[in-house]
Amino acid sequence: MESQNNTKMSGNDGKKQFMSRKVSNCDLILRVLALLLTLVSAIVLGVDRQTKVVPVQIAPNLPPVNVAAQAKWHYLSAFVYSFVSNIIACSYAAISILIAMGTRNGKKGLAAIIILVDLIMVALLFSSNGAALAIGLMGYKGNSHVQWNKVCNVFDKFCDQVAVSIVLSLLGSIAFVFLVAMAAISLHKRCK
Repeated sequence: MESQNNTKMSGNDGKKQFMSRKVSNCDLILRVLALLLTLVSAIVLGVDRQTKVVPVQIAPNLPPVNVAAQAKWHYLSAFVYSFVSNIIACSYAAISILIAMGTRNGKKGLAAIIILVDLIMVALLFSSNGAALAIGLMGYKGNSHVQWNKVCNVFDKFCDQVAVSIVLSLLGSIAFVFLVAMAAISLHKRCK
């Protein structure tokens, strides 16, 4: 009877270790994915600039004057916020990968801190994505109520790169959401 109990216990322990390893591998894959997505998002936004020659009408009787106009990501604070948020999330993802690899079945206190910072990264990325998307839509559609003209018809390459950066950052934030969800499910299973 005792040997059967030991066999059952070791079978359960083996299953738990397999599930723990599987969760750890999935956790590691999601962290690498979040790192890559936020890194590429920051790079795409960081190199985004476009120069166009735009005709400017000084007076109604005079012909328009051609002026070189530049669009750069750091001219708008929402894009700066998005860039910095992606750099922070990318750096954190790199650090958390090293911590996760170093402490596979590690301390519960450290795991709780990582879950909390994962949640902070979700909030940071979603807020910066919202800010960048709002300014991007303003550039794409303009706002007739405040007389802001749309600029994406002039700076099309610039706007396209901003859109790609926002999508990549959004996917990176979803990877962090999955990390938080996996941690919550794991915690729920441990409490049963």
